[in-house]
Amino acid sequence: MQGVGFRPFVATLATRLGLGGWVRNESGVVRVLVEGTPEAIAAFAAGLLAEAPPLADVAAMDRRDVPPEGLDAFAIAPSVADGAGRPVVPPDVVMCDACAAEVADPADRRHRYPFTTCTDCGPRYSVIRAMPYDRARTTLAEFPLCAACRREYDTPGDRRFHAESIACPACGPRVWLEDRGTLLADGDDAIREAGRRLRLGQVLAVRGLGGFHLACDATNAAAVATLRARKRREAKPLAVMVASLAEAEAFADLTDAERRLLASRERPIVLVHARASAIPPGVAPGLARIGLMLAYTPLHLLLLEAACAPLVMTSGNLSDEPIAADLAEGRERLAPLADALLLHDREIAARIDDSVVRAAAGPTAPPILLRRARGFAPLPLASPLAATRTVLALGAHLKHTLAWAAGPDVWVSPHIGDLDTWETLAHAARLRDGLARLLGMRPACIAADLHAGYLSHRLADPWPDLPREVVQHHHAHVAAVMAEHRVVSPVLGIAYDGTGAGDDGTSWGAEFLACDLAGYRRVGHWLPVSLPGGDRASREGWRAAIGYAHASGGALAPRIGFADVAPEAVAQAVRQLEARVNAPVASSMGRLFDAVAALSGTRVVSAYEGQAAMELEALAERAAPWTGDPLWQWIETPGAPLVVSPAPLVERAAAWRREAADAAPGRAAAALHETVVAATVATAVRLCGALGLETVALGGGSWQNALLTGRVAAALAGAGLRVLTPRALPPNDGAIAYGQAVVAIARESSGNSR
Repeated sequence: MQGVGFRPFVATLATRLGLGGWVRNESGVVRVLVEGTPEAIAAFAAGLLAEAPPLADVAAMDRRDVPPEGLDAFAIAPSVADGAGRPVVPPDVVMCDACAAEVADPADRRHRYPFTTCTDCGPRYSVIRAMPYDRARTTLAEFPLCAACRREYDTPGDRRFHAESIACPACGPRVWLEDRGTLLADGDDAIREAGRRLRLGQVLAVRGLGGFHLACDATNAAAVATLRARKRREAKPLAVMVASLAEAEAFADLTDAERRLLASRERPIVLVHARASAIPPGVAPGLARIGLMLAYTPLHLLLLEAACAPLVMTSGNLSDEPIAADLAEGRERLAPLADALLLHDREIAARIDDSVVRAAAGPTAPPILLRRARGFAPLPLASPLAATRTVLALGAHLKHTLAWAAGPDVWVSPHIGDLDTWETLAHAARLRDGLARLLGMRPACIAADLHAGYLSHRLADPWPDLPREVVQHHHAHVAAVMAEHRVVSPVLGIAYDGTGAGDDGTSWGAEFLACDLAGYRRVGHWLPVSLPGGDRASREGWRAAIGYAHASGGALAPRIGFADVAPEAVAQAVRQLEARVNAPVASSMGRLFDAVAALSGTRVVSAYEGQAAMELEALAERAAPWTGDPLWQWIETPGAPLVVSPAPLVERAAAWRREAADAAPGRAAAALHETVVAATVATAVRLCGALGLETVALGGGSWQNALLTGRVAAALAGAGLRVLTPRALPPNDGAIAYGQAVVAIARESSGNSR
């Protein structure tokens, strides 16, 4: 209830009812004392729930009678941090309609002011330095209120009564445009000049709510190409921002679910089908969907208006670096990439990226969260089991998040990124310490991935002597889904992703696990194959194709050729397989998708993680469904897990490319999806029947594929099974830290801590 205008609401309600008393924050709860007639107090209690602010979420209310103190007036008392509870750190809140109207009104004193906010909207997490959330503990403390803002802040009933981020042109932050240290324009002139430069095709660095964006005119193919070249982002899709839902309709074919997501209070990036020729192909090469979002701050709205075009708004960084946030960072890291920088002096206490979601395939299915950041984080998630010791969960290597757990709650950090650089690791460490400071945390236990080579293990360096719970990657995936649905009884977990360390010395990534929160047993998996070149196969799909061809009989592998891959490289990969040199074994759904993409001629080498799989999903959405014979089979060995082999699919995909190269990609994409759906459902039904399980949990990055998730979930439900899918967290590795935390808690609860 912090950061949502709850205390001003309480004060206004009490004053209206003639009650005396006070309201204050107390370490995660709001405490209220009211004095008055029994009728007025009853009306007050009812109004707390019935009239609460739109952003409020009242989890529970406890009422007690206390002796009166003789208070006639009602006041907002100073916050108290007594350490008895954990504060709720509020996420940043999208610009409200009332503030947007003021910004557009020439008669309003905040006309065209880019930092207009009120109690219902504005920055929260990104400006908070300490809890409880009061102005003095935010980066807005550097801007003393003018007389007009002070009156609004102190007046009960005013929309800005105790609005901690209140500001105006007379006393608030300012904006300016510069180029390599030279001031180009200030205030509103800066925004207008920035818009003019965007119209001319320039690339701008824009300091926003939680960090920098790199921006350009999304309809200008040359500008998009320039941004890609400077950012070193060859093909990964770029997000596009528009001013309104009506403008979004002009660029994309939206479903009702997508409209709701775009206009939701979190204002995430939403993956939608772009209209043909509305946006240059360079925005999302090879994909049917683009990432679209609505403006969520007045600054963005004014910039879009000045540019007269939708804008690419991609993270302000070079590829693989954390998003820039500080002025010094922006000037040092982004000035070489941008023609000018649009800056402001409201400091960013916590950098945070934009969230990404997509609507599910079915009309009633919940949306799929792909990146949990602005608007969602760092709100806590519940744990089905309460922690009796504070747990720091270190997360995974890719799509990294970390988590703190204490009592019944788990705080999962905003999306951090792939831990491929020391800069990103340093960002993760700062975020770890920032959350610890806000929440008053110190770890008593570390939860970490089984893979000892993950850079995330370095986040525990300050506490080398703490007990450590090592959690297998795919068990963490399944546990995360179980925990958010508050399921503690055994389930069949289906974990599909790239790879993670298995407990048998091989890599796993296409698993059927019988598990509860504390432990698991591998009861099935897809066919393990050797991947020549090891980790290189995650980007060079032709290597995965050679591995699957070799595992599917051996005769096919030496006969495969790939466009733009030297025959000598293919021959060397085959020799690696035969000699078992630098060819680790993995069961991986991600590598199966890569292999089929390469075999069918869809994509041989990926410029970014998941590119081949995303393109296959786009092809499958347009292709006719595969209705031929099953392209998978079971391999059964007594006493061993059940194995699903895609050997028939691998043979057929290669044959289609030889017989009809132009038709092969669409045909292979449809057959791949049908094969994975049919094999997954049949295997799950068989294993659940044999093990007496009634619930299936789907976790892992491959379930970001809405087509796959929708069809598998519907078929399993049709077979009478309960199906759990990720909702509050992404299916991908962004959920690993949460899963690690709840596994550590469950092991302690069961007495099986390691």
